[in-house]
Amino acid sequence: MKKIYFFNPIKKTFAVALLIMLCQYLTAQITIDWNNTTTESKTTPTLQVVVNPMLLRNSPIHEGSFNALKELGADYVRFVPWFPYPHMAVAELSPPTNKETYWNFSHIDPIVEDFMNATKGHSVVMNFSTIPVWMFKTEKPVNIPNDPNKVFWPYNEGRELRDSSLKELTDYYVRLMSWYTKGGFTDELGKFHQSGYNYKFQYWEVLNEPDLEHNISPEYYTKIYDAIVLALKEVSPETKFIGISLALEHDPHWFEYFLNPENHKPEVSLEGISYHFYGEPDNRSQSLNTYQYSFFNQANGFLDRVRYIENIRKRLSPHVFTTINEIGNILSRDGVNETIPNAYWNLSGSMYAYIFLELAKIGIDVAGESQLVGYPTQFPSVSMMNWENGKPNARFWVLKLLKDNFGKGDKLVSTHSNVPGVVAQGILTSNGRKILLINKEQKDTQFQLPSFTSNISISYVDTTTGENPPVKKHLTGNTIKLGGFSVAVVDFGN
Repeated sequence: MKKIYFFNPIKKTFAVALLIMLCQYLTAQITIDWNNTTTESKTTPTLQVVVNPMLLRNSPIHEGSFNALKELGADYVRFVPWFPYPHMAVAELSPPTNKETYWNFSHIDPIVEDFMNATKGHSVVMNFSTIPVWMFKTEKPVNIPNDPNKVFWPYNEGRELRDSSLKELTDYYVRLMSWYTKGGFTDELGKFHQSGYNYKFQYWEVLNEPDLEHNISPEYYTKIYDAIVLALKEVSPETKFIGISLALEHDPHWFEYFLNPENHKPEVSLEGISYHFYGEPDNRSQSLNTYQYSFFNQANGFLDRVRYIENIRKRLSPHVFTTINEIGNILSRDGVNETIPNAYWNLSGSMYAYIFLELAKIGIDVAGESQLVGYPTQFPSVSMMNWENGKPNARFWVLKLLKDNFGKGDKLVSTHSNVPGVVAQGILTSNGRKILLINKEQKDTQFQLPSFTSNISISYVDTTTGENPPVKKHLTGNTIKLGGFSVAVVDFGN
């Protein structure tokens, strides 16, 4: 009798799956049609600088931080004197009396000077977002610490301004803007305060995260925005203004209301909007090797919301530009005694690179990484500098790699990748053909690039490059090995 053998169904399924995986591995490759442009990028990579004591001139990392900022040479650099340090963020900490005013820029000017020197020749986005707390209705006076370097989170109390006409608020901002752009101002008692500053501010952002910091409504924010913009346009007509600056982009009402010109005063012409994104672990017990799934899943959800917001913008105010000017990851606010693995900085950098690329496909104008300096008590996981030695970390070097290779006017071409975990994009730049590669996983991977001639190079940041600039190597074949959480640029040199 002839024997008939049957495969166990489970073993058969496993064998087929293994065969498919093996074939994918053997043929893992990237294909590019350089003649098929899919999108022309208008996206500029940049960063934000949030004011804190580690940026003071007596800080051990002051020189390294501002040297890095100058070396980067980015445009649209955002500058935010933030509320946890009131002395460095507010120029009038006490309300004026009939006999005296309390203007004091001594804790603000040095950082502004250093920032403007480091960004000389490049556009800046100024955001003096912190309104003096005495302008708000509060249950009791807010007493700030005398130590200007002491963090003070309660400073952002209050939801409604005490002056319903908003003149008190706008007068404050007119004097603040005049201090830095007109050489000084006249105070509430008629005394002139001379500064000697005549800076040019290309952009001014009105408040920061109003949905969180004072939990105000879109309607009230829009009223404040209009008042500030109309007042500051008198001081600096050439400055363009950016609105909303949301922490959370989940509520479409913010965009539907603010972007509708009918909700603004007739004299106000909308120019720009901004909002933010931070990826976080899904729970406190996660290990680094699972962060990648949380971060990139959250990033994809955010990008879906960006597309939805873009539809609102195009429908209501198509002329308005968009800057997503806080992109990063937060492990905790304070980070005291928090151990951050070295590979985390590469993972966070690769997530930023991925979001930058996707925003370029969507048509966003600015993608700003957050932030130059953080440290324990001040969101250490968003830092782009090592707060102990003053060296840029992998997050900074990823931004530098992107800024040096890509920008507005680049043409994204049809690109296909079957390499698991790797994002690839062929880009026609003013300096020739390049490929942006992003490894979203911690493990190394190997694959085939399109066939090419000689004189091809690759520059990359990965877990082996540490706090050093991107490594550049010449390629001798089209097989490439990409390290874990690597961001790489292949340059064809033509």
